[in-house]
Amino acid sequence: MSAGEVGTVERAAVTGRVAARRARRRGLRDREWLWGYAMIAPLVLGLGVFYLWPVAQSVYYSFTEWTLFGDATWVGLRNYERLFADPANAKALKNTFLYGGLSLLGIPLSIGVAALLSTRGLKLVSFYRTLYFLPVVTMPAAVAMIWSWLYNGDYGLINYLLSLVGIRGTSWIANPSTALYAIVAVGIWTQIGYNAVIFMAGLQSIPDQLYEAAALDGAGRVRQFFKVTLPLLSPSVFFVSVLGVINGLQMFDLIYLLFRRGNPAREETQTVVSLFFTRAFEEGAKGYAAAMAVVLMVITLALTVVQFRMQKRWVHYA
Repeated sequence: MSAGEVGTVERAAVTGRVAARRARRRGLRDREWLWGYAMIAPLVLGLGVFYLWPVAQSVYYSFTEWTLFGDATWVGLRNYERLFADPANAKALKNTFLYGGLSLLGIPLSIGVAALLSTRGLKLVSFYRTLYFLPVVTMPAAVAMIWSWLYNGDYGLINYLLSLVGIRGTSWIANPSTALYAIVAVGIWTQIGYNAVIFMAGLQSIPDQLYEAAALDGAGRVRQFFKVTLPLLSPSVFFVSVLGVINGLQMFDLIYLLFRRGNPAREETQTVVSLFFTRAFEEGAKGYAAAMAVVLMVITLALTVVQFRMQKRWVHYA
């Protein structure tokens, strides 16, 4: 065998080994992709079955009208025309935005609670943390039962305490002028514990050296809060505000439990979701209710996008 033939054979062998290594790497990469898809398959399947498919169904049924026996008839945009012409929807949408906006007032309260619970040397800190978080894990029915007693105009605890200082109370959840604000207070109360946990995690992630440096520069407690704590806590504030707006727009359980039929403030406190329940399950207008759900989904998505766009102006991640 000549030298040229030997070189050709060696190059072929090297090429074969390189091709074999590439094939092994490709096979390993394919197996990694396969395992990756296998790991996320249950989540993707659950997301598709329990979220994406119901959304698609709701969009379809919003263009239909259901009979009592469940047959859907295509009606086009009729449900949406009725939706935008019904004054009850405008009132419910106004209440929904009002509730979602006022529920954000709980963020400063949650920051204050988180700061207090993060104080070094605080005695019984575990007890206080449990006490503040208890409303988060309490069933809405139990919360509604407790607050319906507190808000009662005849024998409620709130009116009794007001009477001790000479103030005459009212029927808080039966008076249309106070009912919505009363439910806002309950909503804030139920979320303070959850938000405080998020803010405590954010506070603990702020290095102590930053406070020491600020103190050396002559910054007091208040200035440290606004120049160090609040900017570095902004990611947590953003996260809580996004969840707060979404939860506020989806408010239903407390309104349904506190404002039953016969309550004079029921119509004044309807939100989009509670009105959706009334239309779908009490009046049987499921196609019309599906149109309401689609509109609420679009509004929620739009507000979330706006919040993510605006975060660049005030959220600091470094």
